[in-house]
Amino acid sequence: MLRITIITIFPEYFTTPLSLSIPAQAAGAGSVEYRPVNLRDYTHDRHRTVDDYPYGGGAGMVMKPGPFFEAVESLGCQAPIVLLSARGRRFTQADAKRFAAGSELTLLCGHYKDIDQRVADHLATEELSVGDFVLSGGEPAALAIVDATVRLLPGAMSDPESARTDSFFEDAAGVSAPSYTRPPDYRGHLVPDVLLSGHHAEIAKWRAEQGRRQTAGRDGAGSRDHAGQ
Repeated sequence: MLRITIITIFPEYFTTPLSLSIPAQAAGAGSVEYRPVNLRDYTHDRHRTVDDYPYGGGAGMVMKPGPFFEAVESLGCQAPIVLLSARGRRFTQADAKRFAAGSELTLLCGHYKDIDQRVADHLATEELSVGDFVLSGGEPAALAIVDATVRLLPGAMSDPESARTDSFFEDAAGVSAPSYTRPPDYRGHLVPDVLLSGHHAEIAKWRAEQGRRQTAGRDGAGSRDHAGQ
């Protein structure tokens, strides 16, 4: 079983998404346990303060290191301990496969202007980003990583082959070919003839070529990835 701990000031952010669809199916199959943790539970003042003004001045507030360190230590979290950060390396399908093969994953969600750099340097084992833009906090990025990971676990999907034919499933793979379903003619927009032909070898050849074209077009047009913090 994979245990996913999410340390955040908004644990309720994860309640509904993780109770629906594939994340819920993975949990129901006994393949994953979700543990959203309130960072404020690891503060020591009556206001449950998790942020403070930045040294050196400047706009915005910085999240304090203490609550993160105490939460991770108290919960006994083991690597990988991932800080969701715009400074991090881009999250990939290879990361999702690596996490799915493990027994534990901890995600640290920031908020406000920034997180004290000592969390990145001395607590997190890696920093990951889900795109070159800024979110209000790490929670949406954490959900994206959780979803990408748990859909690879046993029992998460009724048809495991569907996951194996997804975009980026293999490390060197690009995006998958376009998909079509009934009707074959919708408002004059037709399904490609080859998909209606029943010739499996030709269909496989078409899908491979379309996947290459889609990947080349995507790379040329620039990244259209998911999220940021």
